[in-house]
Amino acid sequence: TGQLKCAIDRLFAVAETNADYSNPKKDCCLLMAAEGDTEDNFEPVKHYYEALLRHLGWNDKGIVYAGGNMAIGDIEGKKELEYAYTLGKSI
Repeated sequence: TGQLKCAIDRLFAVAETNADYSNPKKDCCLLMAAEGDTEDNFEPVKHYYEALLRHLGWNDKGIVYAGGNMAIGDIEGKKELEYAYTLGKSI
């Protein structure tokens, strides 16, 4: 579905490769923006993300939700963006 593709497109991972390149260690985080601002809006994607991490053996470094984006520009200035920036720099 479109939602699933969006979830995959937004899964950012950074690899730290072993010397033999056989089993890369992945650290990743999930950054989500949506019109809705309740946990229910993010829950399906969160569950998919967590299942994907378990299956691949990747390390979750955090999830950032930025809800309430009903119009163009609504996301600007949200505190979640600062947290996402800090989280991204830490990986």
